[in-house]
Amino acid sequence: MTTQVNNIEVSNFEATMQKLTKAVLSLDAKAVLYPILGIVFFLMLWGATASRIDTSLGKFPGPTQVYEQALVLVDEHNAERTKADAFYERQEKRNAKKLEKNPDAKIKVRKYTGKETFFDQILTSLKTVMFGFIIASAIAIPLGIACGLSDGIYKAMNPLIQIFKPVSPLAWLPLITMVVSAVYVSDDPYFEKSFLNSAFTVALCCLWPTLINTAVGVANVDKDLLNVSRVIKLPALTHVRKIILPASVPMIFTGLRLSLATGWMVLIAAEMLSQNPGLGKFVWDEFQNGSSNSLSRIMVAVVVIGLIGFALDRLILVAQKMVSWDKLAVLR
Repeated sequence: MTTQVNNIEVSNFEATMQKLTKAVLSLDAKAVLYPILGIVFFLMLWGATASRIDTSLGKFPGPTQVYEQALVLVDEHNAERTKADAFYERQEKRNAKKLEKNPDAKIKVRKYTGKETFFDQILTSLKTVMFGFIIASAIAIPLGIACGLSDGIYKAMNPLIQIFKPVSPLAWLPLITMVVSAVYVSDDPYFEKSFLNSAFTVALCCLWPTLINTAVGVANVDKDLLNVSRVIKLPALTHVRKIILPASVPMIFTGLRLSLATGWMVLIAAEMLSQNPGLGKFVWDEFQNGSSNSLSRIMVAVVVIGLIGFALDRLILVAQKMVSWDKLAVLR
């Protein structure tokens, strides 16, 4: 009798595991299939619509034309890197000959000053947005914690937040440009002024979502956790580190995601307006160029900007999973 019961239990367990396995596989299939279907539908709609749009530069580019120009941009990048390698090789040989004749001779190492490629401008934009984002986060998170913990600080800061939050970062750009030009004076600058102009514009844009969400998250920490902290008389810094920050992680990272997404959008516009190096300048230069391939190249930039924005958002989610105490929380 006992053997029969055990066999029934084993068969039930196996059946349950098979059902779970099928359910998991079904979920994975849906997780992959639905995005693919969405992308394929979008590409078909894009291709069908683009062929019906006539512009001053010809037909609006479809997916095929954009893909072809993406390959052209890759080839241009590789060709420019080949030129750079040849330049440094010639310079190295020339300096070696000079030192061979005169070991005490002064040699010059010049930087290659060729045209920035599409991929160079992507890298420039990424460096700029991360620099501005880090500055904004370093200011916004501590200030948001202070506002959430102290009602007095919040009341003092709230009018300033509400006044400056709606101001377009592009309105700050001329002021930032003038201030950087006046203050950042150096014979051998570590950062280019154009880089700082864009980065500080991004920082002003990234500041507010993180500050507000951090303040809200801290102010809404569970009262039971606060009471426990009072009972065991945690020091102020320990209270913030052990109670406030872990409980506020979801709201803080919501602010960080909003800040980084907005900062990335604003950076492209700032680069277009100020003609600072980056993806925004690439888009504007192609628009001004007005060649038959300009629209396709601009669409390549648009797609890349979107993909980078998506990747940055996923990066913040990964960081949130790493620092969050609730590893089973569903993050979207």
